[in-house]
Amino acid sequence: MITAIFNSVLLLSMPGGSEWILIIVVVLLMFGGKKIPELMRGIGKGMREFNDAKNNVKSEIEEGMKEKDKDEEIRQLRAQLEQQKQSQ
Repeated sequence: MITAIFNSVLLLSMPGGSEWILIIVVVLLMFGGKKIPELMRGIGKGMREFNDAKNNVKSEIEEGMKEKDKDEEIRQLRAQLEQQKQSQ
């Protein structure tokens, strides 16, 4: 509901058929037919680099969480060992 209000107030929504045609015409006029493949390659490369960076951050966070879990397990084992030594 908030998204609907946000979109209606700011008039943000996905372009319809005629808007897409206008966008394509503007892109053709600005870049020309020969530059568009180069532009698309650059956009694709940028998206690929962004996804790679996102995946690297995600894997680093997951590795950090695994290390934290291992550290906690080691602390628990040490505490159990100390309790066993004290009881003997």
